[in-house]
Amino acid sequence: MRSLIGAVIGVVCLAAPAIAETPAAIVEDVQGKIDGAEFMDYVAPGKIIKLGPNATLVLGYLKSCWRETITGGVVLVGAEQSSVQFGDVQRIKVPCDANAVQLSEREADHSAATTFRTMRSDQKGAPSRLTTIYGASPLVESKVGGTLAIERIDAKEAPLSVPLNNDILVRGKFYDLAKAGKALTPGGTYLAVLGARRFTFQVDARATSSPTPIVGRLLRLD
Repeated sequence: MRSLIGAVIGVVCLAAPAIAETPAAIVEDVQGKIDGAEFMDYVAPGKIIKLGPNATLVLGYLKSCWRETITGGVVLVGAEQSSVQFGDVQRIKVPCDANAVQLSEREADHSAATTFRTMRSDQKGAPSRLTTIYGASPLVESKVGGTLAIERIDAKEAPLSVPLNNDILVRGKFYDLAKAGKALTPGGTYLAVLGARRFTFQVDARATSSPTPIVGRLLRLD
């Protein structure tokens, strides 16, 4: 195994200049002894993760929407899926927004302004492209503290208000509405406001309030 790991590391090092540190996947779950990844870590292409014989790792790929459950072995993170040696991998496609990217504040504010103009001028209209989440209870990521307000903008609905304090955030930046027992309405369009930042998104019409795969309901507000 050591020789194989060394060979893999060598290949990765040669490819390193071409591999940016842009996250490829998020760690959705870890069970047992795992070296190189923790729960809710982002991992980039080229990352090597070692699993104990009975350890389990779940990765959600942000672009390809593959969700991998890996047991044992050595994992080499790829751009769209992992390479696994000496272990077992079960791979399924899950609903996720493969085109969703982290918006800059300027882009997010423009998106919000476009949504408001569209809703006011034509109640049947909507922006041509909004980030879509596939769970009614999003998992919100933000490194900025404060009060998060989520308001529906295509229909009347009681807004949600959540104080993002360190004592309720996972890894200091994640808030899971599913664990908090909060859910949005499937098919709705929403505005999330955190300080001076504004982001618009929509909830898939078939979304449920159960804790569906993280990669499909991740809402990145930073």
